[in-house]
Amino acid sequence: MRFKTIVPLLFVLYLIPIGLKAQDQAQKQATPPPIKNAVTNLEKSLIENDDSKIARNYELLARELVDKDDPGKAEEYLLKALEIYTNAKDVTGRPRVIRNIAILQESQNKLRAATQNFKTAREESTDKISATLNYNDYNRLKKRGNTEAENKYLDDNIFLLKKQGKKGEVADAYIQQAQLNLKSSDSIIALEKYQSALPYAKDIPGKTIKIYGEIAKIHVAAKRFDEAVPVVEELLAVAKKIRDTDIEIIQLRYLATLYFEMGDTENAVTSLKESYKIAIAGGKTFEAKESLMQLASHYRSLGENEATMALYEEFLGNLDRIILSDSSLTDAKTFRVTEERIRGLENEKMFKDELITRKNTFNYFLLGSMVLLLLLFGLIVKALYSIKTKNKEIALQSLRREMNPHFLFNSLNSVNQFIAQNNELQANKYLTSYSNLMRNTMENSNKDFVTLGNEIENLTQYLDLEHLRFKDKFDFRIKVDEKLDPESLWVPNMIIQPHLENAIWHGLRYKETKGLLKLTFLLEGKNMVILVDDDGIGPTKSQELKTHNQKVHTSRGLTNTTERMTLINELYKTKIAFSMTEKEAPETGTVIRITFPIINRP
Repeated sequence: MRFKTIVPLLFVLYLIPIGLKAQDQAQKQATPPPIKNAVTNLEKSLIENDDSKIARNYELLARELVDKDDPGKAEEYLLKALEIYTNAKDVTGRPRVIRNIAILQESQNKLRAATQNFKTAREESTDKISATLNYNDYNRLKKRGNTEAENKYLDDNIFLLKKQGKKGEVADAYIQQAQLNLKSSDSIIALEKYQSALPYAKDIPGKTIKIYGEIAKIHVAAKRFDEAVPVVEELLAVAKKIRDTDIEIIQLRYLATLYFEMGDTENAVTSLKESYKIAIAGGKTFEAKESLMQLASHYRSLGENEATMALYEEFLGNLDRIILSDSSLTDAKTFRVTEERIRGLENEKMFKDELITRKNTFNYFLLGSMVLLLLLFGLIVKALYSIKTKNKEIALQSLRREMNPHFLFNSLNSVNQFIAQNNELQANKYLTSYSNLMRNTMENSNKDFVTLGNEIENLTQYLDLEHLRFKDKFDFRIKVDEKLDPESLWVPNMIIQPHLENAIWHGLRYKETKGLLKLTFLLEGKNMVILVDDDGIGPTKSQELKTHNQKVHTSRGLTNTTERMTLINELYKTKIAFSMTEKEAPETGTVIRITFPIINRP
């Protein structure tokens, strides 16, 4: 009865590889915890849209894929990281990633691309050691096939990498040297290099397992099975430590093969049973089947058909449970779905970045337009201000020039009076003094400010002329504060003269006794004070003596002076202040006070 069931049982077992062959590939791509963590972190950074984190997580995911012997996929993610570093103009991230891409390309035998990338990484390296490492690798690939030269460059790199404390890369360099020596059939040196690599790979389980595996292969190739066994046992210890059941199962079967070669069937069967047990417990359908087939093959060779059938029946009895707990396909599918989700997030990020770029472009355009409008508005305001200022300057110039004919008219009246009195000598004397005064007045006619000394000289000449005409009516006195420097200080042009004229013509000339006109220049703090003090009849009495026509007439000289003070204040940002005070009885007369800040240069 048992033999009748063997055929259908064997048929089922041989069908399993057909249905589960894809599981062998799937379990190799199953997502272990480190990759899951890298993927989770990558998804999070894509959602946050943080380019620096995204690039770094691409690198971390690539590193995990390298450990799972998937260099093609790792290169894909490194290229994505490189694009981000390039756009960000990251001068440290770019050469680091380019070097790692070159290393992956070399492992995939893409030698031309790897050589070019080592060269680029060297050119962009920001430190001397990194530049030398890349230069050595570039030259090593250029001299591919020259074992001695390649070993020399690898020795140089090992020395530099040890200085930098890059243990993983030190281990890789030793592995490369071992592979070079194997090509030269020098297995003894190759073993030494693998042994040298082990201490630097101890914190990198995947690399440690790879090294042990290569060492075991060398021993097996030389049929040194007794030396290969402890190496595989070391490998198993690492796999157990990191709880990688896939490696445990495969290596236990490999260890069984070694025991069979040594004739140690007991340990071989024990290893196969352990492999089968771990596969069943872990829901590894395909691996359980492989271990079972190897055990069954051994029992059949011994003619123990009942033991073989017992194994088959146990396997079939647990088959449903094993398949249901088999996570290989689920993990593979999960990883594929995760990759699809990552691609979706990447596309979403690209869309967001495009929207942000468009928004920024619009914002820049809007900002640029606003700046242009503000600039245009500023130019218009500046133009209007310039026009307004020019108009004020023209008005000031007009008022200043208006003073000249006003002064000329009054002076000619004086000459006319001398002629009417047949006083030719006085008329000639007056005209001579008058011509000097007019020359100075004309020279300053286009100036808004003159030196204090120049102004005092002109006012003295003017008062001399008026005193010549009204010598019986008043005397005058000019006093300048010793603290004032007449040659370095400036005063507004033709601001004081109209007030002197007003004091003489409307105050002193109507006085019955001889009056006194005092002109004083004082320094008060940071201001210059000018006082025009007369003891004439005063504004009130003067107004009473005026005729009707004189009352209607407004003094153009004083009006002109007031307007010019206002314009000078606006144009030159000065603060010229003016006040007129009539003296109280028993005194008579007027005090004019003009105040403005010290002006060293207008």
